[in-house]
Amino acid sequence: MNRISRFFRSLVNMKDHVDVQAAEARIRAGIAFRGPNVFILACAIIIASVGLNLNSIPVIIGAMLISPVMGPILGFGLGLGTNDTALVKESVKNFVVMVLISILASTLFYLISPLQLEKQTELLARTNPTLYDVLIALFGGFAGILENSRRERGGTVIPGVAIATALMPPLCTVGYGIAHLEPRFILGAFYLFLINTVFITMATVVTVKYLHFPSAFAADEARRRRDTRWSAVIIIALLVPSVLSAIQMIQDNNFQRNVERLVQQNKNLGKSYIYDYKTDVEANPPTVDLYMAGEKMEAISRERLFLEAEEAGITRSQITIHEDAAFQFEQLSESELIRGIIDGHNQQVNELEQKLQELSGELQKYKNRELPTELLTRELAAQYDGIRSVTLTRGQRVQADDQGGKEIIVAILQTARSVKEADRLRIRNWLQVRLGVEEVDVIVNSERK
Repeated sequence: MNRISRFFRSLVNMKDHVDVQAAEARIRAGIAFRGPNVFILACAIIIASVGLNLNSIPVIIGAMLISPVMGPILGFGLGLGTNDTALVKESVKNFVVMVLISILASTLFYLISPLQLEKQTELLARTNPTLYDVLIALFGGFAGILENSRRERGGTVIPGVAIATALMPPLCTVGYGIAHLEPRFILGAFYLFLINTVFITMATVVTVKYLHFPSAFAADEARRRRDTRWSAVIIIALLVPSVLSAIQMIQDNNFQRNVERLVQQNKNLGKSYIYDYKTDVEANPPTVDLYMAGEKMEAISRERLFLEAEEAGITRSQITIHEDAAFQFEQLSESELIRGIIDGHNQQVNELEQKLQELSGELQKYKNRELPTELLTRELAAQYDGIRSVTLTRGQRVQADDQGGKEIIVAILQTARSVKEADRLRIRNWLQVRLGVEEVDVIVNSERK
């Protein structure tokens, strides 16, 4: 047991693998927003804004890798964990500068951007944070501060934390909300940014204390209790809305899954057919619209559908059945139905005929370019004794200026005996006239030289 205990203690031991002084120096160096950092931040914000505007995930990820926004947050956590008031003030000042630059740059971009997608899915994804975003920020913060504290740094931890915690996209979304006067985008995205900031900071404070970073001064008991109470109030204030949002997200997802299962199990309802459906989870309670085709739904089928929906947790009041297509079908006269079928058939016939003409034209073009090898073999064999077969190949002669060349026909003659050079030239001239081309090469392959 002692051996097992020692093994596990060595497994989780971090004292031999961390460099507290180097970690503190790195964090302090990454706090300030001066010079290149300001322009890098602005560039990252524009890139992220473009990615959100285009719903392009790779572009958004690239912007998060470029952005230096994690520095002031880690500095703030380090200052709180070590009771360094000066570091806390410096971090907050740079944090505010970072936020203002980010929001200003993204707002200007969205004010001049002419693109407005119908479904801004990536922007909307940043307006409804849940408990899962809290977990991502918290454990991302732990990973970030631990990576900064390691003696041997490297790998993909810091880039991974930058991508997972996603500090840039919420600020860009705030800029979008300001540019388009959308309070939902402003409040939801800024709430997500606060969640990420607070829980990364909390993870940093906990890790700094656990690794025994040197404190600027020892805090008295009264201050420690006051700080603990304020931390608890802030955490609860952020957690409650995110927990409620997570519960709502789970309920909406379950509702959509239940609707999909209900529709799949009831596609055919007698002589009626569900050809489409649409859910609205924004409504309270959420609703579903069912679109029917065929004849009007029978009362028995309608009741069976409602009973199965209630078993899945969907009430009758949440379902709206649209039978417009069924009514339209029912009201059509017999002559109108026959005329519609005939018109549809005629349209298909016309399309097939047009396609057939196009294919015939392509075939004729191919036939026009086909070389009459068999006919030419008979004609040459009648003129020159000993010619057994002729093989014709179409190609192009390459020009020295690489601008393409003239068309050339290569004729390979299989002969029983050798052919004189004068006869080969006459055959070439005859093929030029016979095939209507300027360039012909004649190659003689005789069985007897």
